[in-house]
Amino acid sequence: MSRAVLSIGSNLGDRYQHLQLAVRLLGESVVLVSGIYETPPWGDTDQPAYLNAAVLAVDPAAAPRDWLDRARACETAAGRVRDPERRFGPRTLDVDVIAVWDADDQPVLVDDAELTLPHPRAHQRAFVLRPWIDIQPYGRLPGHGWLTDLLNDPALAADLAGMTPRPDLPLEFKA
Repeated sequence: MSRAVLSIGSNLGDRYQHLQLAVRLLGESVVLVSGIYETPPWGDTDQPAYLNAAVLAVDPAAAPRDWLDRARACETAAGRVRDPERRFGPRTLDVDVIAVWDADDQPVLVDDAELTLPHPRAHQRAFVLRPWIDIQPYGRLPGHGWLTDLLNDPALAADLAGMTPRPDLPLEFKA
């Protein structure tokens, strides 16, 4: 078995529809979705606000690379175009594989040119941690610690303060 936490975000076009598309394309592997949060852009601040959420997915046959392939397929379906000149630029859909656990519930560690697990910057991003806490209140980011402890880092205070819950935008999935 393989379990993955994915972070989904959009700040171009119909942001809400793009998040719904990602959840729909991830299909029956989705077991939990967080609430949606409107967040200021991170890294490159000259762009529109994002909608962000987290997804917990399970698939007995999925390897870490499979989660990355599914994430990229979702982005492609939403019409994402990668701009090599603008790393943290706007996008129709961004799906990041944050962490993966194996059948023994052990974190999977990967470090190659295509995929790094756990995500190397997740511990620095309130827009990843806060939605993840919605679906795993006692969750841990492998190699970094408890999500609640990470989110309480003073370095994330401004990012957290800039996040707005959007209960008017529920993500639907088939359990």
